[in-house]
Order: sequence, then structure tokens, then C-alpha cells
Amino acid sequence: MFIVDLKYIVPLEELDKYMEAHVQFLNKYYDENIFVASGRKVPRTGGIILALAKDEEALKKILMEDPFYTHRLADYTITQFLTSQYHPDLELLLG
Repeated sequence: MFIVDLKYIVPLEELDKYMEAHVQFLNKYYDENIFVASGRKVPRTGGIILALAKDEEALKKILMEDPFYTHRLADYTITQFLTSQYHPDLELLLG
């Protein structure tokens, strides 16, 4: 599993112009069972995506489709971790 940490690098007004396209991007990968959860940080300085991917390179390729990436609106940090414990309801996704 991966934690994708987005840090916004433009004013929110600029970012919001691409929010609908960003949500469409997220939905595409929710439908493919790649993304598990996502949302804004508090305060709104960026966002977090929890993702399941074959490896980091595959995830990077997916993230390059994000309008926030293509329009240089955010910096991305990827952290991989091995799930040793998780809620039983996640077993279908992680199994």
C-alpha cells in the first residue's frame, strides 16, 4: 500500500479550477480498485491518497494523469508501507 501526500504549490483559486477534473481522475482509479481513500488535509494545504498498486513505478505512472500533476499544481511524495494489520472490512481489497 502507498500513501500519496500532495502539497499544493499554487493558490487555492488556481487549484479549484481543476478540482472537477481531479475528482474524475480519482474516480477512475477508485473504479479500478487502485485508490482506497482520499481527501484534503486540514488546513487545506494539500491532500492524501491511499493507493494499492503493483509497485511505485506503476503508481507514479497513474499519478502523472492527475490534472494537479499535469498542470503543476502540487508536489507529490510517495511512501510505501507493508500492511501488517488492517480492519477486516479491507480484506477484500488487500487480499
